[in-house]
Amino acid sequence: MLHNLPAGDWAGGERGIGCHPGRVAEFRAGVARAINYAIALGCPRVNCLAGILPAGVTADAARATLVDNLRYAAAQLEAAGIGLLLEPVNSRDVPGFFVDRTRPALEIIAAVGSDNLKLQYDIYHAQVMEGDLARTIETEFGRIGHIQLADNPGRHEPGTGEINYLFLFGRIDELGYAGWIGCEYKPRTTTTAGLDWLHPYQSARQAARAASHAS
Repeated sequence: MLHNLPAGDWAGGERGIGCHPGRVAEFRAGVARAINYAIALGCPRVNCLAGILPAGVTADAARATLVDNLRYAAAQLEAAGIGLLLEPVNSRDVPGFFVDRTRPALEIIAAVGSDNLKLQYDIYHAQVMEGDLARTIETEFGRIGHIQLADNPGRHEPGTGEINYLFLFGRIDELGYAGWIGCEYKPRTTTTAGLDWLHPYQSARQAARAASHAS
């Protein structure tokens, strides 16, 4: 379970302020507020939305700001016993989002240099921008702190699109992932009906466990 750091003026189209050079003080105040909320809710981690590259700001300046902000947030959150995540968001749904792929996100995480900062891997965003889901999860597993899902296209529940979730869940289980997988999708009909996607996965998992015990 997690929540985001303050995202700025969401209704006005903002999707985070982590890369905004002129709003560092606002970002840092948001870190303090996020810590208060996380402690009150018993929430073990928070996510930083890098934001949309501001007009008139170079990519280098935005990156430097984001690295500094993440370094500050990682230290403050670690002192409070809370983890920090950085999430790439696809730039088709959010044009201009500053961190839209796994590789740049991991490079920024490396530049921050904190063990308290990990990747939030959203399978939907990754499929839109780069694909190669299973290989990326396997290769970068040690740097992934949280996984989220939706199918593509449409951002609906698993089984409604092109992603082979039955295979993907099997690989995630084999890797030993012990965290939650967040369901960040739009149900095609109702929430309850949409949860039917769980049944094939549960059946496959039970069959795998039975086969393991039999051997």
